[in-house]
Amino acid sequence: MTPRLLEKYRNEILAAMMQRFGFKNKLAVPHLEKIVINMGIGEGIQDIKLLEKATEELALISGQKPLLRRAKKAIANFKIKQGQPIGCKVTLRRKMMYEFMDRLVSIALPRIRDFRGIPADSFDQAGNYTLGIIDQIIFPEIEYDKITRTQGMDITFVIKNSKSKEHSRELLRLFGMPFQQ
Repeated sequence: MTPRLLEKYRNEILAAMMQRFGFKNKLAVPHLEKIVINMGIGEGIQDIKLLEKATEELALISGQKPLLRRAKKAIANFKIKQGQPIGCKVTLRRKMMYEFMDRLVSIALPRIRDFRGIPADSFDQAGNYTLGIIDQIIFPEIEYDKITRTQGMDITFVIKNSKSKEHSRELLRLFGMPFQQ
């Protein structure tokens, strides 16, 4: 079964982007390549159970097993040794990516208290968008009673063929991302 947002991209967004920006070819239109979800667990150095709990929660949220990320360099001020586990990440592609984005836009973001939209200026030079979430409890997969510690995450939307930030912003807006005015 094809995800709802993929159908929307093929039927509506592609034509709207071609008309708005004057693309001649469908392959020149920017599209979502992958979504990367990253959780950095600073206190996981002292207590490995926090790191295990965070990976379980990230697996529930994304529907995919996270990779354990290790420190590349030793940092004495933070008491980090090289090779020590300090976080976890998941890379979502294809159907899983569109299903996660659908859940994020339609269910999770509206559950944020006093939500007025996401910042519209978090684009990098390549047109990729990074969204920081403070609390993992906005996702319905996480049971509030079983939370030992709130944990934030960074969600990066990698957009391919984007010539400018405006192209990327319009693509995400057409997908339903609620940007601030």
